[in-house]
Amino acid sequence: MTGRWSIAAGLLVAALTLALGPMASAAEPDRAKRSDDKRSVEACLASAGRGTKALETCIGKVADACIGPDEGARRDSEVIACLDGEQAQWDRLLNEAYQALLKGLDADQQVKLRAMQRAWLDSRKKSCDFLYDFFQGTMANPMIANCLNRETGRRAIFLRLFVDDLPRQ
Repeated sequence: MTGRWSIAAGLLVAALTLALGPMASAAEPDRAKRSDDKRSVEACLASAGRGTKALETCIGKVADACIGPDEGARRDSEVIACLDGEQAQWDRLLNEAYQALLKGLDADQQVKLRAMQRAWLDSRKKSCDFLYDFFQGTMANPMIANCLNRETGRRAIFLRLFVDDLPRQ
Protein backbone atom coordinates (compact mmCIF):
# COMPACT_ATOMS: atom_id res chain seq x y z
CA MET A 1 0.00 0.00 0.00
CA THR A 2 2.75 2.42 0.87
CA GLY A 3 4.26 2.15 -2.60
CA ARG A 4 0.98 3.06 -4.30
CA TRP A 5 0.47 6.03 -1.99
CA SER A 6 3.96 7.36 -2.58
CA ILE A 7 3.54 7.01 -6.35
CA ALA A 8 0.15 8.78 -6.17
CA ALA A 9 1.62 11.50 -3.96
CA GLY A 10 4.53 11.93 -6.35
CA LEU A 11 2.18 12.23 -9.32
CA LEU A 12 0.06 14.75 -7.43
CA VAL A 13 3.12 16.86 -6.57
CA ALA A 14 4.29 16.71 -10.19
CA ALA A 15 0.86 17.70 -11.48
CA LEU A 16 0.63 20.61 -9.03
CA THR A 17 4.13 21.75 -9.92
CA LEU A 18 3.24 21.76 -13.61
CA ALA A 19 -0.07 23.48 -12.98
CA LEU A 20 1.22 26.10 -10.57
CA GLY A 21 4.66 26.61 -12.09
CA PRO A 22 3.47 29.16 -14.67
CA MET A 23 1.54 30.99 -11.96
CA ALA A 24 4.61 31.29 -9.77
CA SER A 25 6.72 32.71 -12.59
CA ALA A 26 3.90 35.01 -13.66
CA ALA A 27 3.88 36.52 -10.17
CA GLU A 28 7.36 37.98 -10.61
CA PRO A 29 6.33 40.59 -13.22
CA ASP A 30 3.43 41.48 -10.90
CA ARG A 31 5.94 42.63 -8.27
CA ALA A 32 7.61 44.94 -10.78
CA LYS A 33 4.22 46.14 -12.00
CA ARG A 34 3.25 47.13 -8.46
CA SER A 35 6.03 49.71 -8.34
CA ASP A 36 4.91 51.00 -11.76
CA ASP A 37 1.33 51.15 -10.48
CA LYS A 38 2.51 53.04 -7.40
CA ARG A 39 4.33 55.62 -9.52
CA SER A 40 1.35 55.96 -11.88
CA VAL A 41 -1.19 56.56 -9.10
CA GLU A 42 1.08 59.00 -7.28
CA ALA A 43 1.92 60.89 -10.50
CA CYS A 44 -1.76 61.19 -11.35
CA LEU A 45 -2.58 62.49 -7.87
CA ALA A 46 0.27 65.00 -8.05
CA SER A 47 -0.91 66.37 -11.38
CA ALA A 48 -4.68 66.18 -10.83
CA GLY A 49 -4.96 69.35 -8.83
CA ARG A 50 -6.76 69.85 -5.55
CA GLY A 51 -10.24 68.79 -4.67
CA THR A 52 -12.17 65.57 -4.55
CA LYS A 53 -13.48 65.57 -8.13
CA ALA A 54 -10.07 66.31 -9.64
CA LEU A 55 -8.35 63.65 -7.56
CA GLU A 56 -11.04 61.04 -8.25
CA THR A 57 -10.20 61.20 -11.96
CA CYS A 58 -7.14 59.12 -11.01
CA ILE A 59 -9.29 56.19 -9.91
CA GLY A 60 -9.26 53.55 -12.62
CA LYS A 61 -6.38 54.98 -14.65
CA VAL A 62 -3.97 52.16 -13.80
CA ALA A 63 -6.58 49.42 -14.14
CA ASP A 64 -7.90 50.85 -17.41
CA ALA A 65 -4.39 50.92 -18.88
CA CYS A 66 -3.81 47.35 -17.71
CA ILE A 67 -7.13 46.09 -19.10
CA GLY A 68 -6.72 47.86 -22.43
CA PRO A 69 -9.29 49.29 -24.83
CA ASP A 70 -11.38 46.11 -25.14
CA GLU A 71 -12.35 44.77 -21.72
CA GLY A 72 -14.47 42.11 -23.43
CA ALA A 73 -11.35 40.62 -24.97
CA ARG A 74 -9.95 39.89 -21.49
CA ARG A 75 -10.76 36.98 -19.25
CA ASP A 76 -12.53 37.96 -16.04
CA SER A 77 -9.49 36.84 -14.06
CA GLU A 78 -7.28 39.26 -16.02
CA VAL A 79 -9.68 42.16 -15.50
CA ILE A 80 -9.89 41.36 -11.79
CA ALA A 81 -6.08 41.17 -11.54
CA CYS A 82 -5.78 44.63 -13.11
CA LEU A 83 -8.35 46.08 -10.72
CA ASP A 84 -6.80 44.33 -7.73
CA GLY A 85 -3.38 45.71 -8.67
CA GLU A 86 -4.66 49.26 -8.63
CA GLN A 87 -6.70 48.67 -5.49
CA ALA A 88 -3.52 47.58 -3.70
CA GLN A 89 -2.10 51.04 -4.37
CA TRP A 90 -5.23 52.81 -3.16
CA ASP A 91 -5.24 50.62 -0.08
CA ARG A 92 -1.61 51.55 0.62
CA LEU A 93 -2.43 55.25 0.22
CA LEU A 94 -5.54 54.87 2.39
CA ASN A 95 -3.51 53.24 5.17
CA GLU A 96 -0.81 55.91 4.96
CA ALA A 97 -3.43 58.66 5.17
CA TYR A 98 -5.24 56.91 8.02
CA GLN A 99 -2.03 56.59 10.05
CA ALA A 100 -1.06 60.22 9.39
CA LEU A 101 -4.53 61.41 10.32
CA LEU A 102 -4.58 59.28 13.46
CA LYS A 103 -1.30 60.86 14.61
CA GLY A 104 -2.68 64.35 14.04
CA LEU A 105 -5.86 63.92 16.08
CA ASP A 106 -6.58 64.14 19.78
CA ALA A 107 -7.70 61.00 21.68
CA ASP A 108 -11.44 61.67 21.27
CA GLN A 109 -11.07 62.28 17.53
CA GLN A 110 -8.98 59.10 17.18
CA VAL A 111 -11.81 57.03 18.69
CA LYS A 112 -14.27 58.61 16.25
CA LEU A 113 -11.93 58.07 13.29
CA ARG A 114 -11.59 54.37 14.15
CA ALA A 115 -15.37 54.01 14.43
CA MET A 116 -15.84 55.87 11.14
CA GLN A 117 -13.35 53.60 9.37
CA ARG A 118 -14.95 50.43 10.75
CA ALA A 119 -18.35 51.65 9.52
CA TRP A 120 -16.89 52.49 6.11
CA LEU A 121 -15.25 49.06 5.79
CA ASP A 122 -18.57 47.40 6.59
CA SER A 123 -20.43 49.67 4.15
CA ARG A 124 -17.91 49.04 1.35
CA LYS A 125 -18.14 45.28 1.85
CA LYS A 126 -21.94 45.26 1.87
CA SER A 127 -22.20 47.61 -1.11
CA CYS A 128 -19.73 45.71 -3.28
CA ASP A 129 -20.96 42.27 -2.21
CA PHE A 130 -24.50 43.27 -3.19
CA LEU A 131 -23.40 43.14 -6.83
CA TYR A 132 -23.07 39.38 -6.52
CA ASP A 133 -26.42 39.14 -4.74
CA PHE A 134 -28.07 41.17 -7.48
CA PHE A 135 -26.45 39.60 -10.57
CA GLN A 136 -26.00 36.13 -9.05
CA GLY A 137 -23.21 34.92 -11.27
CA THR A 138 -19.55 35.06 -12.05
CA MET A 139 -20.03 38.15 -14.20
CA ALA A 140 -20.40 40.01 -10.90
CA ASN A 141 -16.81 39.26 -9.90
CA PRO A 142 -15.17 41.93 -12.12
CA MET A 143 -17.90 44.33 -11.00
CA ILE A 144 -17.05 43.62 -7.37
CA ALA A 145 -13.34 44.16 -8.06
CA ASN A 146 -14.19 47.46 -9.76
CA CYS A 147 -16.39 48.49 -6.83
CA LEU A 148 -13.67 47.68 -4.29
CA ASN A 149 -11.08 49.60 -6.32
CA ARG A 150 -13.34 52.63 -6.78
CA GLU A 151 -14.49 52.78 -3.16
CA THR A 152 -10.98 52.26 -1.78
CA GLY A 153 -9.66 55.02 -4.04
CA ARG A 154 -12.43 57.38 -3.00
CA ARG A 155 -11.74 56.67 0.67
CA ALA A 156 -7.99 57.15 0.28
CA ILE A 157 -8.63 60.55 -1.30
CA PHE A 158 -11.18 61.44 1.39
CA LEU A 159 -8.68 60.73 4.17
CA ARG A 160 -5.79 62.43 2.34
CA LEU A 161 -7.80 65.64 2.18
CA PHE A 162 -8.19 65.56 5.96
CA VAL A 163 -4.45 64.99 6.32
CA ASP A 164 -3.81 67.99 4.08
CA ASP A 165 -5.90 70.10 6.47
CA LEU A 166 -4.05 69.02 9.64
CA PRO A 167 -2.18 71.85 11.34
CA ARG A 168 1.50 71.77 10.42
CA GLN A 169 3.85 71.38 13.36
